[in-house]
Formats: sequence, structure tokens, C-alpha cells
Amino acid sequence: QVTLVESGGGLVQAGGSLRLSCATSGRTFTNRPMGWFRQGPGKEREFVGVIRWRGSGTYYADTVKGRFAISRDNALNTVYLQMNNLKPEDTAVYYCAAGSPSGSSYYPTASSEYNFWGQGTQVTVSS
Repeated sequence: QVTLVESGGGLVQAGGSLRLSCATSGRTFTNRPMGWFRQGPGKEREFVGVIRWRGSGTYYADTVKGRFAISRDNALNTVYLQMNNLKPEDTAVYYCAAGSPSGSSYYPTASSEYNFWGQGTQVTVSS
């Protein structure tokens, strides 16, 4: 079992920044791809980005590319989502998720490719 706990959400004005953290515990963390997803009001959950288990490769949704950055600290078993130049349309509950260490996708983007999920943290961007 892997336990994920997100933190760092809050209210920010458009153009501002936030950094979300996802602390993990349980099964081996360092060999799993770690993804971020979000679900806005009245919307389906959508992929935001993913970082490979070695931490050297990242992949982002077009909607956040160039504004968001994912990093991980394997020594702390924590993954981060740095969000810059936030827009009102970024308002959502943000979730981190741990993928399978033996998954077939180099950059898994589908929810079904992730085995474990955090409870989510709310990010609200005011205009």
C-alpha cells in the first residue's frame, strides 16, 4: 500500500504561484512514476503532468506546459508541483497519484494507469 497526502493548496490571485507537495509512505516510492491530476468544478478529472521515477523526465498537459513544473525528492519521498502564472481556469482539486513500477507507458497520462491516489488539495485562482 502507498499512502499519498497532498498539501499546499489555497487561494491565489491570477498570475500568482503555488507549490503543492505530495508526501508518500508505504511501498517503494522511487520506482514509480508520479502524476498530478486535477478536477475543476463540473469537470472530469484531467491529467496535469507526470515525472518519471528517476526524476529525469517530465511530461505535461498542453494547458499547463511552460507554467507548471514537477519535481521529486526521493530522499524525502515527496513530489512537488510548482504552479506559476496561475489562471482562473486552473481552479480545481489537485490530486497526486502513484503509477505502477511496471507500467507500459513511458509517461502515463490516463487515470487508469495509476494505482494509488491522494485525497486532493483545493486550488482556487481568483481573477
